[in-house]
This record gives sequence, C-alpha cells and structure tokens, in this order.
Amino acid sequence: MFNNVVQIVKEASKYLKLTNKVVAELLKPKRILQARLKIGRGKNKTIFSAYRVQFNNARGPFKGGIRFYPKVDLDEIKALALLMAIKCAVVNIPFGGGKGGVKVDPKQLSENELEELSRAWVRAFAKYLGPDKDVPAPDVYTNEQIMAWMLNEYEKLSNKKSPAFITGKPIALGGSLGRDTATAQGAFYVLQAVMKKIKFAGKNPTVVIQGFGNAGYNFAKLLWPSRYKIIAASDSQGGIYNKSNGGMNPEILMRTKSQNGLGAGCYCAKSVCDCCNYQRLTNEQLLTVKTDILVLAALENQITKENAGKIKAKVILEIANGPITTEADSVLQRKNILIIPDILANAGGVTVSYFEWLQNQKHQRWTKAQVFNKLKSIMIKSVNDVCKTVDSHNVGLRTAAFILAINRIVNAKK
Repeated sequence: MFNNVVQIVKEASKYLKLTNKVVAELLKPKRILQARLKIGRGKNKTIFSAYRVQFNNARGPFKGGIRFYPKVDLDEIKALALLMAIKCAVVNIPFGGGKGGVKVDPKQLSENELEELSRAWVRAFAKYLGPDKDVPAPDVYTNEQIMAWMLNEYEKLSNKKSPAFITGKPIALGGSLGRDTATAQGAFYVLQAVMKKIKFAGKNPTVVIQGFGNAGYNFAKLLWPSRYKIIAASDSQGGIYNKSNGGMNPEILMRTKSQNGLGAGCYCAKSVCDCCNYQRLTNEQLLTVKTDILVLAALENQITKENAGKIKAKVILEIANGPITTEADSVLQRKNILIIPDILANAGGVTVSYFEWLQNQKHQRWTKAQVFNKLKSIMIKSVNDVCKTVDSHNVGLRTAAFILAINRIVNAKK
C-alpha cells in the first residue's frame, strides 16, 4: 500500500519539477513510533503491537486516526499517514499527516480490556502527542468512547484540561456537532460540485453504493431527497439490485440490512419476501452494474486490474480509502471513467475534525448549521482548486489533487 502511494507522489512531483532530494524528504516519515502494550495481569497478560507514524507536519500538527484492527501493520500505517498529510493539504486545513493503530481484534476484548488498551496507547506515545503536536481521532473499530478514555488518560498525564488533544470525542467532552456524518456530508458536497463542473446531462443519475455502513448509509440519505436514484447497494454479505432501475429508499435498505442483510437480495424487512423486481448480487457483481455513479464506501483494493475492464459506471466516487489500485486506475482512465479520488471525496471527516479542534482551542461551540456551512465552503473551494490544477496540467482529478497538495506542503516548508 505504501509503495502505491509513493508511486502517485512521484508521478505528481514531476509536474512540479521537484528535485529528487525534495521528493525523498516528502516520502520520509518524520517519526515512526512503535510500542508493545501489555494488557491484563499474570497469566492473563496479553501483548499487542502498537504504532504511531508522524509523517509530515510542515503545515501544522500531525493529524490522523487510530485503528484497532487485526491486520494493522507498519506499511499500512505509513501509507495512511502520508495520505493524511496529502488530504489535509488538498482541503487546505492547517494539519500535517499521522496515523496510529493497534494490531488487535477489539471484538475479542471486554469493555475493561478495551479501556485498558486505549489508555496504554496514550501512555506509550504521550511524549509526542498534544494539541499542538499530534491530534489523534477515531478510525477503524475505534469510536467516541475510546477517544474519551484516551482524552482522560492524556489529561491525567499532563495534569490539565486539553480537549483539543483529540477529536471525534463525545459532544459533552467538546466534540463537534456534525462529526458523525461529516465524511458523507463532505462527499455529497464534492459530488454535487463535480457534477455541476462536468455539466452532467442526466436528470436523475443512477447510483450504485458498495458499502452500506456509516458513511455509505448517510451518503445515501443525502442522495435520496435530491435527484439521484439508488439502484443497487451492498454490505459485507452481498447486495441488492433494482432490476427496473427505480430508486430505493435508504431507510428501507437499512431496515433490510439490520434484519436480513442486503445479501438477502430483498427490498423489504418481511419474513417472506415478495420483491420480484429485485436481484441478489455479490459485491463483485455489484461493481459491474451499469450506472451513472459508482460509490466505493467499503474497503481498499476493490477495483483491481482484474475487474477494472468490467466497470460500467461513468463516475466513481471514492469514499473509502484506496478502493482502486494503481493498475486499475490506469485502466479506468483509458475507459474515460471520471474518478473523484478519496483524498478529496472523503476529506469531510478530517475537515470537521479540524473544526472540532478549532472550537476547543477558541472555547467555542458551533451549531450543526454553522459546521456544515463552513464544510460546504471548504469542499466546494477544494473542488475548484483541484479542477484548476486539472486544467493547468492536463491530468486527472487524482493526480491534480496530489499536485495541489504537494505544492502546498513544499511551499509551507520554505
């Protein structure tokens, strides 16, 4: 994964005529922190590998989530830390890039063990953390409760109140309104701005959504009252396709997901399904459905060189991180499929994290309307900035976003 990101950075750097020395500095993490966290006592003691990669802070404090995940490794954390630096620069917020993680299956831990692990992570890296040094946030299998434990541990160690130490925390502890749906909200603003830019001709664009979790579902709820028709959606078990190409209400889809799973292939929550116009699909089949817009909101590496040639969407929106491999990206570009890259499309989450940090620093509390108005302004401006770079260098949106971000990072260091 890290090598894939490095390849894109090097390609984008050519357009800026950066020296090899400058590119090498861009691709070198400032600090790699590793620890072995000991949880439990005596024979019940378990040791977990923990990481924090602080990649670049030329534009502000390191910023990035902490994931508790069984497949966490240093290569992945390095790649995500670099991408965070790029992402923050794309939307022009004053943060650098960082990422953290623990190699653990949190589902196997009790609540007490989870709290112990969360506090141990802070103790291991506390020297390098802080509101003006490194600001963590939730990520895969971490949530506002884990952020609350981490905040409490940091405040005990520093012996002072520091709500700006971490974002994604509960509202009562200084969390921001709108943070729970910020990624979807930002993605919606980006999609609307891009569709306007390209003067999309269709009256009711069809949409296929892979990944009906928090981001995918909230994004679907924003599409529903607008002019978009959701014709297919999937969760980890599979998906459902409306053969008549009619739109599907995301609320009903979520009820179905909760009771039967979308892999059941029905658009209802009945024990006996009578959905004759609907078809069950695998996630692989869902990707190849003919549609105007394909939303990738699941996992990384979903479109590869093996299936890229089968994609029939006109526009692909990346809400997930890295859902398209580098090889597949080239295939899709040759097919003239417009890709709205993750570092732009899903930057709403880190942007509202910045708002949370700012509110904490200034001792303010913004309304949800204020948060979303500010978010809309930043996301639309970011789309405009990326599109100007497209025109200047005759490149795709992904390369343009990297060019824009790298230029801002390099200039910040001067």
